[in-house]
Amino acid sequence: MLTLEKFEEASEIVQKVTQKTKLVYSQYFSKQTGNKVFLKPENMQVTGAYKIRGAYYKISTLTEEEKTHGLITASAGNHAQGVAYAAKEYGVKAVIVMPTTTPLIKVNRTKSYGAEVVLYGNVYDEACAYAYELAEKEGYTFIHPFDDLAVATGQGTIAMEIFKELPLVDYILVPVGGGGLATGVSTLAKMLNPKIQIIGVEPAGANCLQQSFEEGKIVTLQNVSTIADGTAVKTPGEKIFPYLQENLDDIITVEDDELIVAFLDMVENHKMIVENSGLLTVAALKHLSVKGKKIVSVLSGGNMDVITMASVVQHGLIQRDRIFTVSVLLPDRPGELVRVAQVIAQEQANVIKLDHNQFVSTNRNAAVELKITMEAFGTEHKNRIVEALKTNGYRPKLIRPNL
Repeated sequence: MLTLEKFEEASEIVQKVTQKTKLVYSQYFSKQTGNKVFLKPENMQVTGAYKIRGAYYKISTLTEEEKTHGLITASAGNHAQGVAYAAKEYGVKAVIVMPTTTPLIKVNRTKSYGAEVVLYGNVYDEACAYAYELAEKEGYTFIHPFDDLAVATGQGTIAMEIFKELPLVDYILVPVGGGGLATGVSTLAKMLNPKIQIIGVEPAGANCLQQSFEEGKIVTLQNVSTIADGTAVKTPGEKIFPYLQENLDDIITVEDDELIVAFLDMVENHKMIVENSGLLTVAALKHLSVKGKKIVSVLSGGNMDVITMASVVQHGLIQRDRIFTVSVLLPDRPGELVRVAQVIAQEQANVIKLDHNQFVSTNRNAAVELKITMEAFGTEHKNRIVEALKTNGYRPKLIRPNL
């Protein structure tokens, strides 16, 4: 059972290893949504995610014999680091099975905490099945990343901290992968205030809990497809499912494109790096049809590798028309390139890349293709630049930027 006494116990225990992630008021998101939006920055934890809470508390409940056998778990990354770090603090051996698709930064950080890492399978569910095999074969004590009531209790300490800072909170938005975080937060929050609204947020390409709610039973997705790798789970937890059914008020799903935009928002307005799974609750804010409410978005983690980050930033700039490319046809004679450059300069656009192709047509006097990739302030500025090119006799064609 998840009890208030256990949550209070966990809150005291996890303080030994957690950072104080105080709520951050977001003027940007508050203005955008018409609510008072606060961020719970669990991306600032020592392991870069909230998972240290559940892992550390779970290990505290194990017997000495269970610890002596060593621990094993499966994780897409953040639970792996949580267990590895917690095991090191307790002086216990830890083996972590991670999907082969796990970002390198998460693999290396898990190893840096002293854990043995085994890469297996393409998604969490395959890694988890293999971890169970190893646990039985080697006698390890298995620590489930979400389908464990002690783990969920540890994660729920987030809600305790939110209430201490913001007792009159109306909504808490929480990311959902397998459901452990949502279980802990929603159960404790409802104990403290039955009227509070707890909203789970899933990637649209991995909405296992939403489909399970619709069916009224555990549903396993045939496949998952999302850039939010930390929540790319096919099956929600069986042990925790009844708690989720009872305490979650709604589930919102978010498309990958919305996460890309949310990443830019967080970097530019809050100077914070938040991984795609942690951005689910930020992207979900615009889906809420409420005004004047106190809302907390839980930012579950910030472990994003640099290559993924670069790709997300690039796609985000393109989505927001901050970077765009036009193709124009010019006669092949001196001065034409200068004329185009002057039009662009007058509109205060910044040229990033030029591609001048003299061989687009056999009649070079009639057509030379010029592809111009530019930086703009947004959609309105982009449209003004395109219109200026049209006014000056060009016929600009918008094409996909090739950076």
